Amino acid sequence: MKIFEIKRLTQAIAAVALAAGVCMSATAKDKPPVVSSPALSSSNGSKPNILLILVDDLKPALGSYGDEHAISPNIDRLASMGIRFDLAYCNQAVCMASRYNLMLSSRSTSTGFYSFGTEFREIYPDAVTLPQHFMNAGYHAESMGKVYHIGHGNTNDDASWSIPHRKAKVIEYIVPESTGRQLTREEIMFQNTRMHFQGLPPIREFPRGAIGEAPDVTDEAYADGRVAIHAINRMRKLKKESDPSTGSGQGKPFFMAVGFARPHLPFSVPKMYWDMYDADKLPLPEFEEHPEGAPAFAVKGRGEMANYKPFPEEGPVSEDMKRYVIHGYYASVSYVDAQIGRVIDELERLELDDNTIVVLWGDHGWHLGDHGSWTKHDNYEQANRIPFLFVAPGVAKPGSSTKQLAETVDIYPTLAELAGLPAPKGPQPIDGLSLVPVLRDPKKRIRDHAYHTFPRNNNRVGQAIRTERYRLVRWVDMEGEQEPIYELYDYKTDQVEKVNLAESKPELLKQMVAIADRHPFPSQNARNKK
Repeated sequence: MKIFEIKRLTQAIAAVALAAGVCMSATAKDKPPVVSSPALSSSNGSKPNILLILVDDLKPALGSYGDEHAISPNIDRLASMGIRFDLAYCNQAVCMASRYNLMLSSRSTSTGFYSFGTEFREIYPDAVTLPQHFMNAGYHAESMGKVYHIGHGNTNDDASWSIPHRKAKVIEYIVPESTGRQLTREEIMFQNTRMHFQGLPPIREFPRGAIGEAPDVTDEAYADGRVAIHAINRMRKLKKESDPSTGSGQGKPFFMAVGFARPHLPFSVPKMYWDMYDADKLPLPEFEEHPEGAPAFAVKGRGEMANYKPFPEEGPVSEDMKRYVIHGYYASVSYVDAQIGRVIDELERLELDDNTIVVLWGDHGWHLGDHGSWTKHDNYEQANRIPFLFVAPGVAKPGSSTKQLAETVDIYPTLAELAGLPAPKGPQPIDGLSLVPVLRDPKKRIRDHAYHTFPRNNNRVGQAIRTERYRLVRWVDMEGEQEPIYELYDYKTDQVEKVNLAESKPELLKQMVAIADRHPFPSQNARNKK
């Protein structure tokens, strides 16, 4: 199919893509009993609200995490209101799987959800998701923006919400030159175009969209600005419904999931946020080589970046291009920070903050040229370490921080305990631990490692064990035909993962393998289903 023929399909495809958020529904389980004494409650005994803020591709490139270049005053303010987890990790560094980890409290290695294209209800039709758990306890639950990953063959989960999800764009351009007014590769994937149009050519026959744009426009010109406005309007309405003087006074406590797309590519944000930074003063990657002694397949290839122009699809990356990408990432962080600030400001203006638990979570990290990698999709530190903030009035001390290792799967049981709900029981695997003891006492320890994973197309899955000092990656063959391959890193002596120590530190390797052995062999449930 020629490009001019593809272009003629664009308008029809865009119209059908509006339906892409629809997915199979499921019947919620019977309502479980609610524990009578939540960890956080208002003076009149009402249940706390939940505000869950999800940010796509956000690594801890934030002032509150010590990044001296980042301009992130609103997220920094949020950190000062609660507790910051300094060693928090996603369970898999890819959007779809990471969001399933969050919503199910199930690690990818327990469910087999490693890649796009499998809906979790195909494997666990009666799964009780995080928002469903709150709905079963009498909450109103709603979502907006990027919450579940919609795209690449995956859709929303209608059963998770009291009202329909408010979808927003992830891949978005307003400058005509960014796309040439044609449907681009990433738009096709995020709009689930292949679910609606059969026989489309290979993705590389479609044009690439720009890696970023910087028009002089207002924040609402892009989706994240509109998501913030929608969140504000919804909080106002829910507040009004709960107030006897303005509404029925019978409003339910709310669980609101607000998902922001930036700093996910493309770096399409207003010019003012690009202007906050001097690209020449932002740091270039410190170490751009593969770790010595690591298997070649462990390091991320060009992948996602190759779908954006003018990033080279192969060959060397110029210093100017590196600086542009890094500049765009930081500009996007500042843009999303401003939108989060608007939501938090309104929460406070409505006087809901004293009885609202706020969580800020990045779905995974992001490579900015380290190991020669860009984006995510591997088991290294920069792809897996995430910002992880809890604001729980009366429970977490404002401005506190902890070195407790935490995982995405921990959010579900932590929120349940804070709200006085029963601990989640499935029927899906429940891998998370409640972090409430750590919120009360940041020196408390409830686990000695974090566990995450990433698969490769050579039939191997990397089981990653991160302790406070070390990371082990054990690459196991899913068919059991080949011996494991190991990576081992010491972050006290090698923060940028220059050398794989697996062969030179056999005793340490043995200790770390013993930790990995505490976990079951990675599941193939979803893979076998497909």
